[in-house]
Formats: sequence, structure tokens, C-alpha cells
Amino acid sequence: MAVPFPKAIARFNHAVTNRILDPIVWFLPGFGRIEHVGRRTGQLHVAPMMGFPSRDGRTITFALTYGPEANWVRNALAAGRLAYRTRKGGRVELVEPRVYRDPTRTAMPAGVEAMLGMLGVDEFLEARVVGADDPVADQTATGAR
Repeated sequence: MAVPFPKAIARFNHAVTNRILDPIVWFLPGFGRIEHVGRRTGQLHVAPMMGFPSRDGRTITFALTYGPEANWVRNALAAGRLAYRTRKGGRVELVEPRVYRDPTRTAMPAGVEAMLGMLGVDEFLEARVVGADDPVADQTATGAR
């Protein structure tokens, strides 16, 4: 399967676009910041990202525009968790990340679905939102970061 955006664009976005987006990410619809821990370094990484909550609010889905081999995806899968911070929703812990393919893009809003279709993006990372009554939440609150 071809990755919709080549690695050169990913490197450019990491070095340039993400730095431009960082101060304004809070004002862009659908955007927030993912937080993930490097699988080799243990270092915290933060990057702007669009996340799409499910209707019931139990999961958040991210389109894999660079494919499932992107470092942030590999880090999230290795750790079994990541976090997502938005202006409106604050910071949520996400667990049990999984990558899946959906050519119909059902987790995406209509406009986003159409754009991803034109780009050929049909792989996603979905993770479960840790709730206050979830036993994992207690581990997260006391765990070192």
C-alpha cells in the first residue's frame, strides 16, 4: 500500500509546519496536540494533530496520513497509550491504541472523509478514552510521566 504523504513531507512538517501550527493549534477546528513517549528514548513528544471523537465519546480516531509506520504511531502502539489535548476538552488519556483500515472512512466527518478519500488515506489509529471511573485512570494519575 502506498503512503499518501511521502516521508520528505513528514520531515518538512516536523521541522517547519508543526512549529508554525503549534501556537495557533488551539484555534483550528478539530485540532489538538498528541502526546506520546518515544519507544527507544522514553522522551515525551508533542505534535499538532486532528482527532475525531466517536459519537459516544469513548474513542478518538486519528487519520494516518503518513501511514502506520509513522514514529508517533509506532510509539503509541509500543506504549499502549498516548494523550490528546484540546482547547475545549482539556487533556485525555488514551489507551489500547489500534491501527485499522477502513476504505469507507466511517469514523470521519463528511468533509474530512471526502478529503481523505481524495488523498487515498484509509488507515486510522483509534484509542479508547480513559474515564474517571475506569481503573486505568487511577494508574495513569499515579504513574510517572
